[in-house]
Amino acid sequence: MSRPAPSPIYTLRGAGGPLNALHFRCHGDDTPLLFSGSGKGDIHVWNLKSRRAEAVIDGHAGSSVIWVNTLKESGSLISQGRDMQVRLWDLNEGRGVQVDSLWTGSVGFCQCCLLQTSPGKSLLAFAGQQTEEIQIMELPSKVQVCSLVPEAKLGMVMCLKLWQPDSGPGPLLLAGYEDGSVLLWDITQKSKLSQIKAHPEPVMCLTFDPARLRGISGSSEKSLSSWILDGQNHLQMQDQVPLVNPGVSQLAIRADGKLLASAGWDHRVRVFGWKKLRPLAVLQYHRDMVLTVAFSDHTDPRKRLLAAGSKDQRISLWSIYSEGTDSG
Repeated sequence: MSRPAPSPIYTLRGAGGPLNALHFRCHGDDTPLLFSGSGKGDIHVWNLKSRRAEAVIDGHAGSSVIWVNTLKESGSLISQGRDMQVRLWDLNEGRGVQVDSLWTGSVGFCQCCLLQTSPGKSLLAFAGQQTEEIQIMELPSKVQVCSLVPEAKLGMVMCLKLWQPDSGPGPLLLAGYEDGSVLLWDITQKSKLSQIKAHPEPVMCLTFDPARLRGISGSSEKSLSSWILDGQNHLQMQDQVPLVNPGVSQLAIRADGKLLASAGWDHRVRVFGWKKLRPLAVLQYHRDMVLTVAFSDHTDPRKRLLAAGSKDQRISLWSIYSEGTDSG
């Protein structure tokens, strides 16, 4: 049975539009921050000590912001909008100055994915101009690494996850497609390694745990699909996790690999133990679809938070640190 649901420790209002994207930056001595991207085109920088927005950036000229992240070394903000632009922002000394941008050509809702490969260098994966195309680009040079297009017709690219294996020559990419397939790509070889049919409907979201070589994906159905990667880099279906109501917008695994959170179309956030996929809590606060979830990167486990952003224009923050959740 799920445990009784807690209440949010606090909420953030004033985003002025549906919350499509959230990203924490809480490590080090800096003030803990939460970045949000709204359907109205604004990026809010929330100070988690004052619980107020310390900056608001009109990021994409009124076009919906669908993804936000930060570059580790510089702390620069990176955002993606439905204006087909990815933009880089300098936030030093309270500035919100655009320092670079790139055109994706993609009109879909597929969020970019960022992977740091070495100090000061990262890979950016994004849906390309063609329906099934994925572009991989190096930052900050903006040198194109490769373009990945499956041989079969799988429909639009829906979601992406870059990761670096412990052993092997280079990064790998997981991609979910409109026909319900999940593909594993070798970026160095520019080749497909494996493919599974994870869902009968489009893959709305996926995430992956490189430590356990295990991933999970969601769609418009009343279940999540978990899958594993074997020693030969073959994807294999594992479990179906039933849901009370259909539809998941996003999935997030906490950095310690103990918790999984889902953003539900039924206005709820569900928390599972990642090890056994056991339901732990149903978080009820929002009045409309939950569109995004994110775990904070506090170094102190007791300070870690879960944030949820909704179509109701509110962000809820939850403290779910508990020794009891470790066995889930």
